[in-house]
Amino acid sequence: MSLLPDFEGLAMFAKVAEERSFAGAARALGVSVATVSRAVARLEERLGARLLNRTSRQLALTEFGRTIADSALKIYREAEEAEHAAREMSARPRGLVRLAVPMSFGVRWVAPLMPAFFREYPDVQIDLHLSDATVDLVGQGFDAALRIAVLPDSSLVARKLCPVAQIIVASPEYLATRGTPRHPSELADHPCLGYTYRARIDVWRFTNADGEEVVIKPEGPLRVTNSDALLPTVLEGLAIAEFPEFIAADHVRAGRLVPILEGWQMARGGLYFVTPSARTRPAKVEALAEFFMKHLSAPDWRLVS
Repeated sequence: MSLLPDFEGLAMFAKVAEERSFAGAARALGVSVATVSRAVARLEERLGARLLNRTSRQLALTEFGRTIADSALKIYREAEEAEHAAREMSARPRGLVRLAVPMSFGVRWVAPLMPAFFREYPDVQIDLHLSDATVDLVGQGFDAALRIAVLPDSSLVARKLCPVAQIIVASPEYLATRGTPRHPSELADHPCLGYTYRARIDVWRFTNADGEEVVIKPEGPLRVTNSDALLPTVLEGLAIAEFPEFIAADHVRAGRLVPILEGWQMARGGLYFVTPSARTRPAKVEALAEFFMKHLSAPDWRLVS
């Protein structure tokens, strides 16, 4: 015999005792009369005593049945309440969301949105993990992530919020001193800074409108795990670097950085809201997805149409 109590049998017996009818219990539970009858019979066999006296016209609790009917009904009611509370919790955004976001993007664009999110969803808490390293959502227990990438096929569910372009830039002072590269192959004569976590760390791949493809290996004095750390060296006029629009936009508009090789395009990625496919999104995660779609689908930092 299983060590686990027969909760189904107890629940169905409790409903029969309450309704004083197998048919009434079946209607209330949304199952067949045969299902209720089998469950009660199984429970009686397990307990070793009859719970009900049945005739063609009448149904009555035995003395043994009366002794456990109240307890069985209490178990049933508590289970109903627990299930109701769980459904309410899953339907209303509340609870903790563990969210992984790239460092620079999180500081610049996600953290400033948090006050508005908490005003809209006061019962949701965010554990915001900032790192440029790609986290294992399932293995590390994250509910969701924002990722900026050209996403490969994976076991994750990804919702694209907006495109994100990568651009090659230099300072006006650098270009005045060293000249402006007109073709990607000319970058071999320039110091080019590197970002450790880019998808293809060792190469920059360019294509133009004619379908020409050029792959170069950037070489320079600095490689970093966070793109913001490249800015001082580039702004000081010492090198060329690749940046996502959301980092470069303010500097380009202010004239501190100048896009180069604009006739050439690098791999066009996107900003994605990613969740593990194995889970149904609870209301708290769905609320966060909709919030980001509302606030990040047409961001101010877009430079490339």
